Amino acid sequence: MRRDYAVVTGASSGLGVSLATELARRGYDLVMVARREKPMQELADRLRDTFGTSSVIEALDLAQIGSAAELHARLGKQGISPKVLVNNAGFGLNHPFLDEDPARLQSMLQLDIVALTELTQIFGRDMREQGSGHILLVGSLASYQPAPLMAAYAAAKAYVLSLGEALNVELAPKVGVTVLSPGLMETEFNDVSGYQTPASLRATILSTDRVAEIGLDALFAGKPTVIAGRMNKAIVFSSRLLPRHVSAKGTYRMAQKSLNT
Repeated sequence: MRRDYAVVTGASSGLGVSLATELARRGYDLVMVARREKPMQELADRLRDTFGTSSVIEALDLAQIGSAAELHARLGKQGISPKVLVNNAGFGLNHPFLDEDPARLQSMLQLDIVALTELTQIFGRDMREQGSGHILLVGSLASYQPAPLMAAYAAAKAYVLSLGEALNVELAPKVGVTVLSPGLMETEFNDVSGYQTPASLRATILSTDRVAEIGLDALFAGKPTVIAGRMNKAIVFSSRLLPRHVSAKGTYRMAQKSLNT
């Protein structure tokens, strides 16, 4: 019997691998989307052997304009209409804003905001037509406060949080939308962004497997948002007790230390 499909973007590494694995464990077949085909194929082979999962591999750069429509068209030709969309693909930049490379900045915004929005709308329409579906948007702790030296990234993730919270209400009850906000994880993210974890935050690091489990539990429970990890929840709560400019200054001092290590 054919199982429901779940689309996972950014499925070649890190949290994307864990999300795909957890969805396979829960009985979904997969559409894996990322630029690098080889690691996705290796993951697909493992999931087939372990869970009997059928996987479709789509090597696609979602930072390119029109990529969301291209993915939708490819799946349509294969008769695939996903029941779950996990918008996980993204990257961050960790430099003074005025010194960011404009092309790199545009690529980040295209991936973290535009592609995510387009995928959510395109597949959300299909889910509404089908009468059911689930969409997980991957945000960040940076969604909740300004982050100097990661200014554009934090702003992009704040957009994701706001979009998801609104769509959780707007698309209910047919389509469930949840925003997962991880903190620090054991991933390649720091290598890409240039961020070095301050010693004071190392205790908050979670495995990607645990974050994936937390996110999908929240998604299928219909929660609008979930922050991964008790310590991260405490960080967000405490930041709300301070004026935002004070919180931003504290974040700036910590970010400066990470750049100097």
